Amino acid sequence: MSRIGKMPITLGDKVKVTVKDNLITVQGPKGTLERTIHPAVSVEIDGSVLHVTRKNDEAESKALHGLYRVLINNMVTGVTTGFSKTLEVKGTGYKFDMKGDKIEFSLGFSHPVVMALPKGISAEVSKTGLEITITSADKELLGDFAAKVKALRPVEPYKGKGVFYKGQTIRRKAGKAAGK
Repeated sequence: MSRIGKMPITLGDKVKVTVKDNLITVQGPKGTLERTIHPAVSVEIDGSVLHVTRKNDEAESKALHGLYRVLINNMVTGVTTGFSKTLEVKGTGYKFDMKGDKIEFSLGFSHPVVMALPKGISAEVSKTGLEITITSADKELLGDFAAKVKALRPVEPYKGKGVFYKGQTIRRKAGKAAGK
């Protein structure tokens, strides 16, 4: 049996979970999240504890067992505390700027790049404009949006310029002068 899949999920007093057919809905102070559950996995609610079980011992069911337990746990965590990622930018003239519900990026192109915030995501730019903190209740949506922002100007290995996660180590290359 999956070690992760058999662990129970404890629900807080502010979290409400409903399971109808193959759809699970989690409501909390930070919002409401829904997810369709694979038919090989079932969810039982026992008071303030949620258990994820699989219907058979096939390899696919074993893989889905742990996966859906983690996905549901992330939903519960998201609606109670939420998730956040902080992105930094490094380079001359590079900065972030908020314009209403859109983020404007100055990343060394001939024009500023503007991205609209998806529904369910909020962002906050630091006073210097070199850091942006993105928050959401949906971990999957947050990671996807942060990856899209990071892909606008990937970090180059020679000078370390670009967009990166806070705390991410950037592997630097020596350049052609080091080879002589």
